[in-house]
Amino acid sequence: MTDKTEKPSGLGESGKTDLRAANAAERAITEGLLKHVPGIVESVGATALFIYVDALDDPDLDLDLSPEAKVFYVTKDRADNACRHCLRVPDVPLTRLGGVKIAIFLALSRRLIKHGDRIVFLSGLAASQTLDTVIVTEVGREYEIFSSGLDLPEAAPQVLPEVIERVVDIASELGSEGREGKGVGAMFVVGDTDHVIPLTRQLVLNPFKGYDPNERNILDHSLEETVKELATLDGAFIVRPDGVIETCGAYVRTASQQEFELPRGLGARHHAAAAITAVTDALAVTVSESTGSVTIFRAGRIITEIEKPRSTGQKRMLSLVRRRKARKAATDS
Repeated sequence: MTDKTEKPSGLGESGKTDLRAANAAERAITEGLLKHVPGIVESVGATALFIYVDALDDPDLDLDLSPEAKVFYVTKDRADNACRHCLRVPDVPLTRLGGVKIAIFLALSRRLIKHGDRIVFLSGLAASQTLDTVIVTEVGREYEIFSSGLDLPEAAPQVLPEVIERVVDIASELGSEGREGKGVGAMFVVGDTDHVIPLTRQLVLNPFKGYDPNERNILDHSLEETVKELATLDGAFIVRPDGVIETCGAYVRTASQQEFELPRGLGARHHAAAAITAVTDALAVTVSESTGSVTIFRAGRIITEIEKPRSTGQKRMLSLVRRRKARKAATDS
């Protein structure tokens, strides 16, 4: 087509030239990183490579890696759940570091990697289809990614990995979306329910009491809206290792740890999460009502915190997505 009125983007020839140049620059950055990443993996002695494939036009990669190096594909696409080497992170706005944190935590929970492993992570912006960030880290040593440092505990070994993933998914969506435009705070205590329940008391009648376990399993996606709505109640969700929700609206009655202090600014919900995980073998996930950040606790300590991007960043992301669509429409026309 040559008629400007028929072009979805409404760009002239100079605009199309600029878009082609921008696309070429983005491809050059991505291709440059992919070309050199095998050398980076080898030179740093990495045991695993993580790639955020949503930032790729063509996810089919031919990387010249050593047979010992494992490759994991990070995506927000639910359709890739069956992929053996795929890690699905929550489909919510995430900072680059937030995506790295969640992906590494999920890989740990699945025991795909272990503490002390050195990994390389390629990240970027899905809106511009560009890989532009390389992170090299040793699991359990990088304070910015895992706050507890060298003594990072295992992620609740008795809990099914898919249950942990589902809880983190719901918590991330609550932190990002809230309910009806308002921020929502929430807490999920997962695993070791035999020891957790005696340390709680109900603030409200248990809405899950009397239901068949199959009807109250957090892995059932039809239960998602119910869980999100009940998150507006005070108290915690208590979730069994297999994903069955025992109750919600539960008040945690343990005292806070005297030997471990949380960062300033965290409230009662976070202190309760630290306390319950200090005296049981459970894992706790909290959502901050004020910031939307998701914090994961284990053995009385913060394992990691996934910060919600600032609202200005979310607007910029939407703008980039729209711009990317305009570019594709212009170059296709």
